[in-house]
Amino acid sequence: MLLQPLWTFILGHSSLLGSPFFPVIFSLSVYLSFCLPFLLLDLLSSRWALIRRYKLQPQSSVSWTSVWRCLVLTLYNHLIFIFPLTVLNWYLRPVQLPEQAPPLARLLAQVLVCLLLFDFQSFTWHLLHHKIPWLYRNFHKLHHSNTSTSALTTEYSGAWETLSLGLFAATNPFLLGCHPLTEMAFFVLNIWLSVEDHCGYDLPWATHRLVPLSLYGGARHHDLHHLKSMYNYAPYFTHWDRLAGTLCTQD
Repeated sequence: MLLQPLWTFILGHSSLLGSPFFPVIFSLSVYLSFCLPFLLLDLLSSRWALIRRYKLQPQSSVSWTSVWRCLVLTLYNHLIFIFPLTVLNWYLRPVQLPEQAPPLARLLAQVLVCLLLFDFQSFTWHLLHHKIPWLYRNFHKLHHSNTSTSALTTEYSGAWETLSLGLFAATNPFLLGCHPLTEMAFFVLNIWLSVEDHCGYDLPWATHRLVPLSLYGGARHHDLHHLKSMYNYAPYFTHWDRLAGTLCTQD
């Protein structure tokens, strides 16, 4: 059991994992930790051409006003909307922590399935919120107030969008009967990919460069969506946009 030492270590903090505060603390800390390196790049890109060459929109810059605005909205959504729901879930469905870790192969397979399900759900949700003007105007337009993406714009959205996508992410591991460690691994990966999508940089080690056959869109794919909102609705993979005729790969 390759994952058993890790899971045993995590079980040593079972009181934290079983707390109603844990989901919000976990989500926020992982999200902000992933945003921090890109915020540092934003700070340095105005001074170093070496960094600026990787910016998807080199003419754009991130202001501290926008950073603060994004951060405040993220904290507001987590504290006012997400936290009460996690308390309700904690009350109705107490956390069960098994002694044994999942097999590594099962963890990897279930994380991939969760990711593919989330990609389809988000694609469908996203497409509907662009094709139906009322949905776009009332729920999704806020996220598109940023035509130039940066890491903290990932969660710059209203309560409905935040809760909808959060529901997809939380429901998939539950439906698949995933081990808590698998669930945590999926959440961490999903948050990272979301932040990378919005980071505003096309870096040499970006995920879309690691996945062959242009199966994965990544930051360039999503940045084009913010520039041309009628294309690239899937958050990660490209197959749904290919099938729907909404894939755009160049400016």
